[in-house]
Amino acid sequence: MRLTWDRIRGRIRRRRSSKWRSDRFSYQQRYVAFDIEPGQRVLDIGCGGYPFPYATVLTDRFVDNSPNRRERLVTTDTPFVVSDVHELPFCDKSFDFVYCSHVLECVKDPLAACREIMRVGKRGYIETPTLGKDTLFAWARGLQTWHVVAIGHHLCFFEYSDRQLDGIRSSLWRDRILSTRHDPLQKIFYDNQDVFNVMFPWNGEFSVFVFRLDGTISALNAQVENLLAGPDARGKTNLLGVLAFLVTGRSLEVFLDEAYQLLHSLMVGVVA
Repeated sequence: MRLTWDRIRGRIRRRRSSKWRSDRFSYQQRYVAFDIEPGQRVLDIGCGGYPFPYATVLTDRFVDNSPNRRERLVTTDTPFVVSDVHELPFCDKSFDFVYCSHVLECVKDPLAACREIMRVGKRGYIETPTLGKDTLFAWARGLQTWHVVAIGHHLCFFEYSDRQLDGIRSSLWRDRILSTRHDPLQKIFYDNQDVFNVMFPWNGEFSVFVFRLDGTISALNAQVENLLAGPDARGKTNLLGVLAFLVTGRSLEVFLDEAYQLLHSLMVGVVA
């Protein structure tokens, strides 16, 4: 009888929902000082099913079903506007704070989206999942285009490769974290949200870099140093080599050789 009761109690414990399961704001306020004062205008871009509690205006591109949103749209009693982050229907600097959480990893043009965010807002907060999070959950394919890295006041967007979209090619991590039964991995995940998400407060403006699979790089509000100039040209050339490898997968020597060969063939064609 005692053995049977112990087994039942064990099953009950395993079926308890994780105490760490919660909405985004509950963990964000552990790491971010939003410092929003009463009376300030606050915009939530891509509010989806988790509207920002301080928001005075909500906006989302999709009202009904969304390819990038699993939950239904929630607007409460807050004014709601249908809009696209690439072209927001608001005046310049009309919001004291702009909140944009788990949106930019899905946009078509990160530069245009970030430009609009800075145009309408004076300061704000951006959050995206990290590459590590997407890799473990293996849910990026069909949903996301970019993985993001924040360093200083820069946001760097990297276009996902086909292989990266697959992640670990298993639902094991996702099933254990999202399970309604208690799992020790849930505490590890929910207690380290600052590692699993890019948390990026900004004030005034920030810089944006976009690295695409075709080898092109775009930048916004960025001051790029001439890497081959100055007394430390050798070290800067090495840095350029690292960048060439990250973007093209080739060494700097191979990259420059291919560029030379291409230029040579073009010149021969012109002379001919």
